[in-house]
Amino acid sequence: MSFTAPRLPDRRAFLAGLLLAGQAAAAPRIQPRLPPKPPVVTVLGDSITSGLGVPAQAAMPAQLQAALTRMGVVAQVRAAGVPGDTSGGGLARVNRSVPPDTALCVVALGGNDLLQGIEPRVTKANLRAILQSLRDRRIGVVLVGVGAPTLFGAGYAREFNAVYPALAREFSAPLYPNILAGVGGSRQLMQGDGIHPNAAGARVIGDRLAPLVAQALRSIQTAAR
Repeated sequence: MSFTAPRLPDRRAFLAGLLLAGQAAAAPRIQPRLPPKPPVVTVLGDSITSGLGVPAQAAMPAQLQAALTRMGVVAQVRAAGVPGDTSGGGLARVNRSVPPDTALCVVALGGNDLLQGIEPRVTKANLRAILQSLRDRRIGVVLVGVGAPTLFGAGYAREFNAVYPALAREFSAPLYPNILAGVGGSRQLMQGDGIHPNAAGARVIGDRLAPLVAQALRSIQTAAR
């Protein structure tokens, strides 16, 4: 009876295999690169921002989102509107309504101040405090104004209408002078109350506001480089 010894693997091949196995185990796993998150645009406002009387998908923030998308601007628009909110109400909630991941805040307050006859100096002080709070948190701003008609009194209208340009200059913020420009007074674009835009009116506002928001986002991105 004969005995045949088992064949041992070639020593060099064996050592080479061990070396390759060790390198494979030590090699770091390559994580897939995730696309960057789009910048967040928070719209801080009142009933126009909240979309009173229209579906959420037809409200001004959604229309702004759609307009930015048509322009090829990647951004996520969030609505932070509360019906009936004055500039004082916006100031009281700015820190909780504008989350830390916000790159740009569209501040659209003052319409209810006007309707309630709040002194323009009070509105100005509240808006200034909102803008200062956002600046302190390094959040960019687009300021949206409200146009006061002379039926509120020529002196009151003049003082109120001066609030927004003055604050825009003070904070070097882009200004959209009147949220209802090209919309207010139109039966085709306003709801029956004559105060709030309908879906078509909200689209006009979103379309007109989008270029200003896009430019502000570009400025923020350029400054961050």
